[in-house]
Amino acid sequence: MASSHSSSPVPRGGRDGIYRKERDTSPPRCRSIRSLPDVCPKEPTGEGRGLCDGPSVVAEHDRWTVYSSKVNLPAALNDPRLAKRESDFFTKTWGLDFAETEVMPSFYLPNITREHFGPYLQEMAQRERIHERCKTICPNKDDVDAVSSITTNHDKSRAELEQVPKIFMKPEFALEDPATFNTVLPWSHFNSAGGKSSRDVASSKLLQEKLSHYLDVVEVSIARQISLRSEAFFHAMSSQHELQDRLQETQRAVAVLRGRTAAIDRVMCQGPLQALRTALTRNNCVKLHNKLKLMAAVHQTQPTVQLLLSTSEFVGALELISTTKEVLQQELQGIHSFRHLGSQLCELEKLIDKMMVEDFSMYARSDLNRSLRDEPQVLEKERLESLVFGLLRQRKLDFLDIYSDEMIMAAKAIVSQCVAENVLHIEEIDTEVVTKLADQMRLMTFPQWFELLKTVFESFLLFLQRIKATLSVVKNVVLEVLASNQKNRLLEEVGSGASVQEAPHGTSLLQGEAELAYLTHEGLFISDALNDAQQQQQAVQDQSSTVGSRIQQSRVEAASSDSASGTSETSVSREQSFMSGENMMPTDLELNRVINNIQELLYNASDVSHDRCVKVLTARAKDGSLERLSSAEFVCLSQAVEGFVRDTEELCGRRSVSLRGALQSQANRFVHRFHEERKTKLSLLLDNERWKQAEVPAEFQDLVNSIADGRITLPERKIPGPEDRKPTEFLLVNGQKYAVVGTVLLLIRIFLEYCQCVNDIPSIATDMLTRLSDLLKHFNSRSCQLVLGAGALQVVGLKTITTKNLALASRCLQLVVHYIPIIRAHFETKLQPKQFSVLRHFDHITKDYNDHIAEISAKLVAIMDSLFEKVLSKYEVKAPMPSACFRNVCKQMAKMHEAISELLPEEQTQMLFLRINASYKMHLKRQLARLGVVNDGGPQHGLVVVDVAFYTENVQALKSLERLDLNMAEIWEQKR
Repeated sequence: MASSHSSSPVPRGGRDGIYRKERDTSPPRCRSIRSLPDVCPKEPTGEGRGLCDGPSVVAEHDRWTVYSSKVNLPAALNDPRLAKRESDFFTKTWGLDFAETEVMPSFYLPNITREHFGPYLQEMAQRERIHERCKTICPNKDDVDAVSSITTNHDKSRAELEQVPKIFMKPEFALEDPATFNTVLPWSHFNSAGGKSSRDVASSKLLQEKLSHYLDVVEVSIARQISLRSEAFFHAMSSQHELQDRLQETQRAVAVLRGRTAAIDRVMCQGPLQALRTALTRNNCVKLHNKLKLMAAVHQTQPTVQLLLSTSEFVGALELISTTKEVLQQELQGIHSFRHLGSQLCELEKLIDKMMVEDFSMYARSDLNRSLRDEPQVLEKERLESLVFGLLRQRKLDFLDIYSDEMIMAAKAIVSQCVAENVLHIEEIDTEVVTKLADQMRLMTFPQWFELLKTVFESFLLFLQRIKATLSVVKNVVLEVLASNQKNRLLEEVGSGASVQEAPHGTSLLQGEAELAYLTHEGLFISDALNDAQQQQQAVQDQSSTVGSRIQQSRVEAASSDSASGTSETSVSREQSFMSGENMMPTDLELNRVINNIQELLYNASDVSHDRCVKVLTARAKDGSLERLSSAEFVCLSQAVEGFVRDTEELCGRRSVSLRGALQSQANRFVHRFHEERKTKLSLLLDNERWKQAEVPAEFQDLVNSIADGRITLPERKIPGPEDRKPTEFLLVNGQKYAVVGTVLLLIRIFLEYCQCVNDIPSIATDMLTRLSDLLKHFNSRSCQLVLGAGALQVVGLKTITTKNLALASRCLQLVVHYIPIIRAHFETKLQPKQFSVLRHFDHITKDYNDHIAEISAKLVAIMDSLFEKVLSKYEVKAPMPSACFRNVCKQMAKMHEAISELLPEEQTQMLFLRINASYKMHLKRQLARLGVVNDGGPQHGLVVVDVAFYTENVQALKSLERLDLNMAEIWEQKR
């Protein structure tokens, strides 16, 4: 029926010119496996190679080649699932634009036409005609008849089957379906009225004949198909009969074997089996006896636990309870007399937990509140270890919180106790009237309070040492448990390896019990019975020996704990109990977390100690008494605090910031008061300064010399004696003389006090630098107001600001500028690298001071400039010579030189007079131009030359101006 859908047959010529399918005439049977023909043989070439030279699919199945392809390229490109023919393999993979591109023809291939095949067609035409003639004359009769008959029968059967309606061929065909039934038997065509007409009878007979015909067609088709496969059916039936014969032979052999086995059992096995059963009964009696002994040991659990608790052996009691519960759940499960013992042991275990927590709390309270001196650091070390072991055994990992709470309470009590002990020795404080600790501390003098603070520091150091020692014991216990856990894991790994190696020996020992189990339990294999016997025997031996030994050992511990050697035995048993109770112990992660909590607790102890000391510090500073301390007192306080902080950091490894922060806060307040006092003092000195040169005491000269030697500190105050040196007129700094006022000398001492504070308290370096820069700015601005701004006329009552006052102020400013880089370098050593940005204040201050010095120099020049303008405006070129005007100018120049020559250095004096001389030339040149005097050699020119020579001679006659080049030739106008 599917012949129309089959692939095209191999072409074979027939007599009528029709290509027909080749058919095998041999009867249908199982064909032998043949190698497949080449799928894509090579084309014949002129080298004489035939079709057989192509690759074979069977011979070369390992290496895939292009000849392994089962379909051709058009079949691969035609995708029947696509709606359009244009969408094929390439468009699906590479896009729609692939098919639209036009392929250009190759330029290297010639254009082939029909004329190229002309010679070949002419040569083969004669051979083709002869071949066709031979096929027509000599056809193969058998092949033609076979093909024709098969084709005829196949077409006939197909045509008959096509007459059968398709509904009978459907897999879901069911007559119980009304729709199917009405389709097969269309009763609607018959008359539904009562009675049967002749037409209905005819229709029914016709329908019956039609269905019968359909049945015959199907039966014939089935018979034809069966006839084609009859050989296979007969072969299957013969195979079935042979199989039945072999099964009968096997059944007879099994019956004979069973008979022989029954005879062997009757003759040889009944007696030995009875002996084995007797041995099994004996083993059961032994097991029962061991069970009774175990019950007797378990019955004594509660008295033993009470005895262990009386000696505070919590670990042993907990281990005994755990072992007993394990025995009740495994060995003694279902024993009626012990039905309440499990709940009793659970309640007893909870009671032990509470007892351990309370005992640890009492221990922590007694340990932390006892005297800090003349007592051992760790109180009852064995008791502490036992408590910690028990708490870890029960996973009570929060016991450190209890110790932390007790530690906080003890820290508060330390401060109260120290204050109470110090107040007892102070008669001025009545503790009945002043009850608060803070008020009592504020009533103390600074030495008394400072002694109290040192006592508190000392007490807290002892307190932290005790806490660290106690926590070290706890940490050692935790580390011991951690090592025990690791040891247990190693033993388990080694034991598992050893059990695997010893398995053959155990097998040989238990062979008898395995055979017994096999004989007494029908249906078991030998290997299963052996494993069961081995497991039972091992379990009985381990449980009976281990449990009994544990309980007996617990009793021995309870009995021996009262003796002197009980400590060592208890520690050994505790380690063994940890090794046996591995599942009850915390994991390594939990133990490591406990170790971290121990370290954190030590850190918290340091923080708590610092916080309590901060309370003492803030209570004293509440009324501002710490701000009113002297520099030496505050330095002592700072050193004490820094020493305590340093000791606690070395002890606890924790850098606490609370006490340092409180000290820094007090230091900031101290710096503010320190700065305000000195700023006020400097302001008062400046307001009373008359800007006259002051004598320099020897102590200030020594102070300057120490600065030059690199010691930026205040020297110790010396007691005056008869050998003291007299004051000097100038201050010598690096070989230069500085004429100064008294305020500047005190200013040097003041900024040395700032540097000294930074040396003593490095933490206030930044704040102190800011305050010192503010002080230097204040000195600069206030001196400018008093001298350049003439504020001293009203403040001090000076009549006028003289050139000597100006020169002295300039020299004082130069002295301060000289020390600014030294101060900067000193502060730079006290600052962190990230704080170097604050040093820019010194650059700004230096610039301000230099600007002020330049303004004073300009003011001196301006004074002489106004004098020149006033005097030279009245100058007339006439005799006598030198003129009175020039005499007056030379006189004023001499006074000016006399006022500043002793105050300013020689270089500055020369530079100043060069500027004054330039101003003089400018005014003289202007006056001569106004008078019309030119360089023409006339009488007026000669008179002016005499005056100028007189001026030059007088100016160069002054001290340090001998080599001054006045260059007076520029005053003349060019001759017209």
